Amino acid sequence: MFEMLKSGGWLMLPIILSSIAAAAICIERYLALNPEKVAPKHLLAQVWGWIKNNQLDADKLRELKASSPLGRILAAGLSNSRHGRDVMKESIQEAASHVIHELERYLNTLGTIAAVAPLLGLLGTVIGMIKVFTAIMLQGTGNAGVLAGGISEALITTASGLSVAIPALIMHRHFLRRIDGIVVNLEQETIKLVDVLHGDRKVDVKEGK
Repeated sequence: MFEMLKSGGWLMLPIILSSIAAAAICIERYLALNPEKVAPKHLLAQVWGWIKNNQLDADKLRELKASSPLGRILAAGLSNSRHGRDVMKESIQEAASHVIHELERYLNTLGTIAAVAPLLGLLGTVIGMIKVFTAIMLQGTGNAGVLAGGISEALITTASGLSVAIPALIMHRHFLRRIDGIVVNLEQETIKLVDVLHGDRKVDVKEGK
């Protein structure tokens, strides 16, 4: 394995570093984008219980804000609920924008790796072929070892770049789809809270209707 990586030339180093970074981001985002952690199912019902029992105070709001990203959004809305529906919605939107920004953390880097890795492989291919043609020009076609080295460098870097880019692109798309689903869930939960406090229609908080 080491000999194969070595034969790929110096461009194998950034490709390997890119693969390590991509793997670390995928693991971190997989753990961070757990829907149960971002938007716990029974959190809104718990908040509604506090409101009905007159238990919602500053300590409960701090507890709610620290519990989860959804809790942070709900706490922002509850803190401004007495100022009316519009102000409450604005505070929720502002908190939600910060939460969404955190959910998308490192995804730009992952997307960049997916785009750059095959280009690094292509650059390795070009450099390897330049070596092949230079060897042919200087030594002719009789030195098979030199030709094989250049061709090997060209093929290994291409394969390595694609091996990094393909999984990175798949995981990048997967995480974007997961974030979209989480954002929809966050929006539904916050709309329920606004409707409960300032709406005319009844909302079943426990059943999510």
